[in-house]
Formats: sequence, C-alpha cells, structure tokens
Amino acid sequence: MNQAIRRTWLAVAGVFILLVGSLTYVQFIHAGALEDNPWNSRQLYDQYGSARGSILVNGSEIAQSVPSDDSFGYKREYSQTDEYAALTGYFSMVYGSTGLESALGEELSGKSDSQFYDRIAQIFSNKETHGASVELTIDPKLQKKATELMSGHKGSIVAMNPKTGEIKAMVSAPSYDPNQLSSHDSKSVIQSYSELNQDQDKPLYNRAVSGDLYSPGSTFKIMDAVAALESGKYNKDSELDNPQNLPLPGTDTTLPNYVNGQCASRSKADIEWALEQSCNTPFAQIAMDLGEDKIAKTAKNFGYGQDLSVPLKVTPSNFPSGMSKSELALSSIGQYDVKSTPMQVAMMSSAIANDGVQMKPNMVKTVRSNSLSTLYDFSAEKLRESTSPDVAHQVRDWMVNDVDNGIASGAQVDGTKVAGKTGTAETGTDGNNQAWFTGFAPADDPELAVAIVYEDVDAVTGAQLTSPGAKQLFEAVLNQ
Repeated sequence: MNQAIRRTWLAVAGVFILLVGSLTYVQFIHAGALEDNPWNSRQLYDQYGSARGSILVNGSEIAQSVPSDDSFGYKREYSQTDEYAALTGYFSMVYGSTGLESALGEELSGKSDSQFYDRIAQIFSNKETHGASVELTIDPKLQKKATELMSGHKGSIVAMNPKTGEIKAMVSAPSYDPNQLSSHDSKSVIQSYSELNQDQDKPLYNRAVSGDLYSPGSTFKIMDAVAALESGKYNKDSELDNPQNLPLPGTDTTLPNYVNGQCASRSKADIEWALEQSCNTPFAQIAMDLGEDKIAKTAKNFGYGQDLSVPLKVTPSNFPSGMSKSELALSSIGQYDVKSTPMQVAMMSSAIANDGVQMKPNMVKTVRSNSLSTLYDFSAEKLRESTSPDVAHQVRDWMVNDVDNGIASGAQVDGTKVAGKTGTAETGTDGNNQAWFTGFAPADDPELAVAIVYEDVDAVTGAQLTSPGAKQLFEAVLNQ
C-alpha cells in the first residue's frame, strides 16, 4: 500500500515538475522566439496597435504614427517621401522594417533598455505606450537642394560636417513612397512591393550607404596622393612620366591617359598638375611603385573594408587584394574591383578637410522619450587618424588647385576657396559612366564635405551635373 502511494506521489511530483519546467521555458527562455513568430497574431497586433515615436527633421515630422480605422490602432505615415524615404525606410506589417525604422526600432517602439522606467510608468498610469522620438542632424534646406539636383537621375549625394561627423544631407535616387508599404491592406502592400522590387532602377536601395556600390573613379587618386606623400618617396616637387598610354605589365594592353583634360600637353607632370587634370598614368605608376600593401593600408586608414553604422548600416567599401601589377594600376584610378559607397567618399574628403582626422558620421541628433527625457544627444566622436596634418594640408592644397585651375572648376564659389576632385568610372556601357565629385568648403575652415555620384551619364552630362551641383550645395550652406 505504502509502495503504491509512493509511486503515485512520485508520478504527481514528476508531472508537477514537468509543468513548472514547461511554463518556465515558455515564459522566459522561449518567450522571445514566440514573440517573433510570424503566426503570433497577438504580438502583431501589439506591435501595430501602439504609437511609435516620430522621426523629425528640424522639428517637422517625416514619419509618424497616426490613428487607423481598423483593429491595429495605428498606421505609419510618411511625408516628403522623395526627400526622406531612403533615410526613414518603411515599417510594414508584411515586410518588416528598413532604414531608420529598423536601425532605431527599439527606441521608436519604446522597447529599448533606456526606456525601461518609462514603460513601468506607463503601466502604472494606465497610459498608452508611446515610443521615443528621433530628431535627425539633416539640414532640410540642404536635403531639398540635394533632392532637386538628383531629380530625374540615378545616383546619390552625401553631405556632412567634416569637423563633427554630422550628416547634413543624404539622398538616394530614384526614391519611392513608403506609405505604399505601411498600409494595413496586405494585398496592396504585396503588389506595391513586387513592383518596387522588380523595378530595374532599384528605388528600394539606399545608394548612399548600400546597394551595388560604385567604382569611385578618379576620386580614388586622392588616396594615391596621400600614399605617395606618406611613403617619403614623393613630395610636392616630384615629377613623373606622363605617357598617353602606359603598358600594363604582363598584358598586351595599355592604360590610356585621361582624354578630356590637358594631359596630352605634357610628357612629365608633378602630382599637383596630374591631380588637376586627372591624368591616369602618373598615378598608376605611383601605385605600382609603392605596391598593393601601401595603397591598401592608406585606403583602410580612410575606412575601406570596415563596418560602420550611422546608424543606418553602411556596406563596407572594398579595395581588392592579391592583384597583379596591371590590376593594381587599374585600381589606382578607382576601377577594376574597387567599390565605394558615397558615404565612404564623403568620409575620405572629410578626413582631408579635418587635418587628417576622420570623425564618426552620424545622422541622429537627439532621441527623446515620451516623457521628454533625453535618451541620446549627439556628440562629435573621433573615428580614426587617417593621415598626418601635413599630408592632409598638402592634399587639400592640391584639391583647391583642382577647383581653381583644373577640371573641377565648375565647383568654384565666389569669395570662397573650394577643394575638390572629380571622377569618371567606366561601367561597361558604351558612352555612359558613373560621374563623381567630392570635396569641401571653405577649404581653410571647412563647414561642408560632399560626395556626389550620377549613374549612366556621358562625359559631358557628368561634367555639367557634378561640380556645378557641388557649387550649389556649398552655396546653400555658406549663404545661410
């Protein structure tokens, strides 16, 4: 009898332990997975039934949660979508979130660790949960001007304060309307996404920080110039051969010099003049002389190959490795397998502008909770020392000469010294290239550094868009 009671007691105890263990596993260990399960309709309604915080530029909402006439309670709404879609991204009940909606999702939804006490207070006060608001560093006038410059084109513009790292403008073109993806009508959302995803112009890409990346073309010659000076083998007076065609080692082909400037007028060139006219062959010779390791190290010192978030995740730019001398020659002029984001090119110019110090780019100015307490305030943060002040100053002077006397003259601003460098990257499509400008102004006390790239334009159109576009951006800031 006692044996039967003992067995029954053990069985009951075992079941009890099993139930407690299962409950503990479900409530604590497996809770996150259950919340994220796409079949969890309660979690879906909870996520869309609360008010996310707003994303603001200069106090104006560019993304906000508005009451909806359905069981979800709120719907995400976006304004000025041509200007800001690449930044905000979308918040979709079908496709999740992208852009700042994703990068700052915890803060916007009110679920970040720093908002714990706000959540407790909202529970005890029986108030509706609200997320934190995010104010961006974007200058609305500059963002509007950059959007206008990109209208009808494919490409990107990034503008930042080189002294602080504050991102003042970021545009990716073409844009799209995230309201089409934030709708609670799943059928229309799926249709809109399908059309956007199949669009050959790829409007869902933020070309400024991700996407397919670009060949930086002759803007990469800034890296060659830095490497040359750092090596000690070259200085401002060094002269190099400037042939119109440079035989590429181990091949039957030659590298042609740039044909749209005055490169053909000199058989010898110093670095300043070669940069001014964007001559290819002197920089290819510098790279082959210094070797892959030195050029790669210089590129790394300016951010190539390194992870970054602004807080949008930036795809690392790439300088290839294991190259032959002929491949290195092509890489030295920003071709072959060199790939860059406009963000990276803007950071490169910013480091030159800021005495060789590269500041961490960031587009978030302030994050405030629903109770108006400050969760985050922007502060300038040094990212790395890319090069010495002496080298940065010499390259800056060469870039000023490029605008004063060279092929970047379209960026000239009356009464202000501008530093700049153009670039043209061949894309394999006859007659069409990627056209670049990067630089900063005022050269002696920089307020703005920019990177501009237009896709699929011929040489004449590229020259008409890039440097003159930079001039307008500089003027928009300097004339305020």
